[in-house]
Amino acid sequence: MEKAREFLEKLTTGEEADEIARLTFPPHRPNVESSLYEFFASKGVRLAVVQPDFISCSFKVPPRLIDKNGNLAMGAITTLIDLLGAAVAYEGSQSRHLSADMSISGISTAKVDDELEIVSRCLGRRGGYCGTHVLIRNKTSGEIVAEGRHSLFDVASKL
Repeated sequence: MEKAREFLEKLTTGEEADEIARLTFPPHRPNVESSLYEFFASKGVRLAVVQPDFISCSFKVPPRLIDKNGNLAMGAITTLIDLLGAAVAYEGSQSRHLSADMSISGISTAKVDDELEIVSRCLGRRGGYCGTHVLIRNKTSGEIVAEGRHSLFDVASKL
């Protein structure tokens, strides 16, 4: 715990703090600020197919998202499932979805420079509710890395 405190203190003082304060992160939607983690987790995602209720993309695992064991961090997987689940639920400029529930199964691991294929599908819509399914697969081996189900509710809708 002491090492973590020392590290964080270094980030909040001196040159490092000035560098961090100057960072800007492009929003994932117009007029919405993105978080530091969303920016770093989604940077490098390349869309391949975008259709109504279906998104396919690829992602090369960068070193910045690796955990202490050398695997793609579960937090990065969670963020990708959250972002791509919300992206497939998105219905237009008035759409504002909030996560209601998310279930993620980590099935295997991904290492630095592994090429991943991510497929996000809308399972169905009812009123302001949308259910999505996101599958993350190793493009080379075909092995499933993670699978997630994401439930979202559009706060702009009327029940």
